Formats: sequence, structure tokens, C-alpha cells
Amino acid sequence: MENQTHVPPKPVTEVWKPEMVSLPRLTLARRIYRFIFGYLVRAFAYSIMSITYKGRENKPKKGPAIIVFNHLGDADAVLNLASFPYTNEVIGKIENSYDHWLVGPALRTYGVIWIHRGQPDRRALRAALDALSEGRIIAIAPEGRQTLTGGLEPGADGAAFLAIKSGAPLIPLALTGTENNNVYGHMKRHRRAKVTWTMGKPFHLNVDSDRRESIHAGTRQIMEEIARLLPKEYRGVYDYVKDP
Repeated sequence: MENQTHVPPKPVTEVWKPEMVSLPRLTLARRIYRFIFGYLVRAFAYSIMSITYKGRENKPKKGPAIIVFNHLGDADAVLNLASFPYTNEVIGKIENSYDHWLVGPALRTYGVIWIHRGQPDRRALRAALDALSEGRIIAIAPEGRQTLTGGLEPGADGAAFLAIKSGAPLIPLALTGTENNNVYGHMKRHRRAKVTWTMGKPFHLNVDSDRRESIHAGTRQIMEEIARLLPKEYRGVYDYVKDP
């Protein structure tokens, strides 16, 4: 079971903009933008990070699939966008759509499934399910925010709900070294931060007659699969997980 170490409450989105939540259409213009954007992000990622890749053979060649990853810092998004096919769908907090003069417009043009954190967001879940039904790949951080403890925090049930509802496989992804103090600290010294990107094998969740319990158990299984790919010091509340 989860370590009972105190974790601060998860954030709740202060604004409500349901009109912004939808599945991005893969128009020709968006495909071209994503291709160019992905190239620029890869160049930027390699300029600020020294990346060690593990498990690249587990990258899905096509969907539907749900990539679940731990969230350490701002560089997670850069690393993931640089590492995945440009047709992947990203689920991100809606605050990112307007908080930054550059990031907001860039992500809106890319097309993100925006989600309101800390409250039921059926429109976001519906958009994600539609993406999976179309055979797309989505990426989601089950913790729901950048960790405040340096290790894994308890996961939310969204990823498990999507996996059970859609039947899509889950693919765990573990990131290390992407903490803000590490990446930004190295950038200030004009050095590249050492980071690792480790992808595990796909898996499915078990489903029984109690759907709600299946989702809760599925969330625990998702977080444990991510934990197994991480060094012990990054496992946080899931530090009871044994090495594979």
C-alpha cells in the first residue's frame, strides 16, 4: 500500500473554461506545425539536456495507447515532446493555455486536451476517449502536478478510468533529472543537465464487477509500474515497490 507520508493537497483550477476543452483536429496545417514544432523542441531539448534513453523499443508505433509518466519539472514536457511522435496528444492543465505569452500560444496551436484540475472534467475525459477511439496516443501525468516532494505523489484516477473505459494499453514512462533546480541550474552555468528517459513494457488493467474499485486498484497499479522504473529515491509514496 501507499506510504502514508504527508503530501500537500493537490491544486484546484481556479478558472472554468469548458469552451476550450476539446479533441484537437488533426488538420494538415496542425500536422505541419507539429512536425516543425517537434523538430525545434528536439533541438532545444538536446541543447539543455544530456539524455540517456532506455526502453525505446517499447515506444508504441501506433495507438491507441496511454503513456503515463512521473512529473518532476518543466523539462518533462520538453523531453516528452522531443521523444514522441508528433501526432501524440497531450493532456495538460488549462492554466498553461494562458499563463505564458509564448508557451500558451505555442501549445494552443499544437493542440492540447486541456483539463481543469481538482474537479470532475467530463469534457476532457470525453476528448481523451475520443482520441483513443480514433487510434491516437495520449500522454498523461497521473500525479496531476509537478511533485512537491521530489518523489512520486499519489496518483489520480483519470488514467485508470481512460484505460478501463477504452481498453487501451498503458505504457509506463519514468523520468529522472528533470527537476527545475537541476535543469535550470545547469542552464545558468551553460551546461547540460543529465536526465534519463525510461519506458517500460505495455500492460492492461484488470477489471472486475466493481468498476469503482477497479479504477482505484488500477491507479495503484499504474503508479507502481512507474515506480519500478525509477531509482528508489524517486519512488516517493510508492517506495514499498520492489525492483523488477
